Amino acid sequence: MKKITFLCLLSLQISFAQNYTEYHTGSITDVTTNQEPGVCLMGGAGEQEDAMIWFLNKANGGDVVVLRASGSDGYNDYFYTDLAADLNTPINSVTTFVINNVDGAIDPYVLQKVANAEAIWFAGGDQYDYVSYFKDNAMEDALNAFVNTKQGVIGGLSAGLAILGSNYFSAQYGTLSNAVALSNPYHPRVAIGTNDFLDIPYLENVITDSHYDDPDRRARHSVMMARIATDNTTRSFGIACNEYTAVCVEPDGKAYVYGEYPAYDEFAYFVQANCTTNFQPETCVSGSPLTWDRNGEAIKVYKVPGTESGVNYFDLSDWETGSGGEWKDWSIDNGVFTSVESINPECSSLAVQEVSLTNIRVYPNPVVESIQIESEVEFNAIQLLNIAGSTISVKLQPDHTINMSSLSSGVYFLRLKSDNMTQVFRLVKK
Repeated sequence: MKKITFLCLLSLQISFAQNYTEYHTGSITDVTTNQEPGVCLMGGAGEQEDAMIWFLNKANGGDVVVLRASGSDGYNDYFYTDLAADLNTPINSVTTFVINNVDGAIDPYVLQKVANAEAIWFAGGDQYDYVSYFKDNAMEDALNAFVNTKQGVIGGLSAGLAILGSNYFSAQYGTLSNAVALSNPYHPRVAIGTNDFLDIPYLENVITDSHYDDPDRRARHSVMMARIATDNTTRSFGIACNEYTAVCVEPDGKAYVYGEYPAYDEFAYFVQANCTTNFQPETCVSGSPLTWDRNGEAIKVYKVPGTESGVNYFDLSDWETGSGGEWKDWSIDNGVFTSVESINPECSSLAVQEVSLTNIRVYPNPVVESIQIESEVEFNAIQLLNIAGSTISVKLQPDHTINMSSLSSGVYFLRLKSDNMTQVFRLVKK
């Protein structure tokens, strides 16, 4: 009888193992803490310790879930024991799930652990495993609820970083080199997912990349952004890290960069299509080399050194303000990538007015709930744009107010048109 019981238990364990494997360290009792939101993007060769401490402190002594599709329990002792002395409050537990298929991802026990977590970390590996197992099912819903409803901290390294933007390189057909991408932006290996997976604050219209020490990364990242700008007719954005560099995004949109500069060349890159009227590539078609030049200013890049104190930053709420970095222009002409020194983008197409004009006044700014418009002239059209240049649907009320309470925090542009003029106001939504 004992032998039969053992065989039954062994069979049950193997059945579970076919879908997922669980490794648990710490308390088996779930706790609820005052966790804080945030996003941690890590470059890929190894963990940046100061950024990991930032990430774990956001859990405020709660439970951490690590999701991966290969490997084992490497994060358990590292999070629970090795970093414990550096945390404000030691974490309650670490649970790693090695997910082997969709059934493992949507297992009710796994989903409940994700829902109960205060921090979620994606390991490296193959990002197409994450896309295949987690997208368009209950795990996708659980992850988006964790970020946007529970407002827990989320992060990832390498492949785990690659899936966090609303646009992402899926690697469905394998890795992608500069040469292949530049020669044909619609090559099957340029496999991009768009707005169909994770919805993370400040990563809208963003595609991430890692291992940026490798010179075979920046051009291919630019090609992906060219595809997004072409296919979606919207400005595209990117965030990338060198291998031992990390970007930690606070709830106000400030992205702090961690690394060991100047001892090592550890940088993060904040990449955007230039904010001009003609921001799209000149030539982005199947079978031909990419040209995205725009007088050598197609892509504006803020390169930020990462330090152990994480003092340098870039503000994702406006994609213009930063500290400690330097601006560069990237461009591509007939498949040839170029990088030169530059200055910050001026967004001339938006004709932004920072001060009130004599005939139109828009207030308050920053805005929390609604804005009031006072005008000495009649205007016949209103348009509200987000930082990517996409139009947001708004309605002018009879009392000349516009309700903005449902909009996400960030920068918007209000364009007012009359018969004789167009005036644009830069608004900050808190």
